[in-house]
Amino acid sequence: MPDARGRGDRAWRKVARTIVPRSIRVGLGRRSNRERAREKRPWDMGRLRRTTPVSSWGADRGGSIDRVYIERFLEQHRADIRGRVLEVQDDNYTRRYGVRVEQVEILDARPGNPKATVVADLTDAPELASDAFDCVILTQTLFLVYDVQAALRTVHRILAPGGVLLATVPGICKISPLEADLYGDWWRFTSYSARRLTEEAFGEGNVDVETYGNVLSATAFLFGLGKWDLSLAELDVHDPLYEVTIAARAVKER
Repeated sequence: MPDARGRGDRAWRKVARTIVPRSIRVGLGRRSNRERAREKRPWDMGRLRRTTPVSSWGADRGGSIDRVYIERFLEQHRADIRGRVLEVQDDNYTRRYGVRVEQVEILDARPGNPKATVVADLTDAPELASDAFDCVILTQTLFLVYDVQAALRTVHRILAPGGVLLATVPGICKISPLEADLYGDWWRFTSYSARRLTEEAFGEGNVDVETYGNVLSATAFLFGLGKWDLSLAELDVHDPLYEVTIAARAVKER
């Protein structure tokens, strides 16, 4: 059976040849050919056309890009870093951003850290008393914990009523080899998963989630470029489709 659609297409081409001057038809054809040629030409990626990173994390280029975002989040919420504070591995952020801090405990999951005052696994930590802390700082920690839900339940338990969790997790990020060897590198998050997991522990209405990043900062971060390689204006651009760093502030109900 003849193809009616094909007959229609041929009829329209015949009409076009009749009413459109040949010079215009030829020009359109040439322009279409040029466009097709441009589509086949590889994008000029310059010095980024490479399969290895420029640096590991950008530490030798002013510091890693995700740390810029983490520190902005902590600066924004520094008033929460008060009273009795728990931080992981060291107390650098507590000392840098804390206000009216009375006591600091440093948590590590493995023995051997001379700075640690508590050695415990967040997924099951009877060593940490309930209702004991006014603030818990968990920067880039939860992706190393396989049972994230259990860890968040522990954080909720050890916070005093009105206490605050300040947590950051990676969105767009490479594997962290040193930490992966020690703890495992289990997760990458989105703002959706970060919110849902945190609300399951703290309840709806008690969690605020923020994201940081854009396509340029995400690309630069993956290539191992640092904060010296991007301007503040470029780092400031927020594109919710490119979540380099995800931050959550959660409050334990009184």
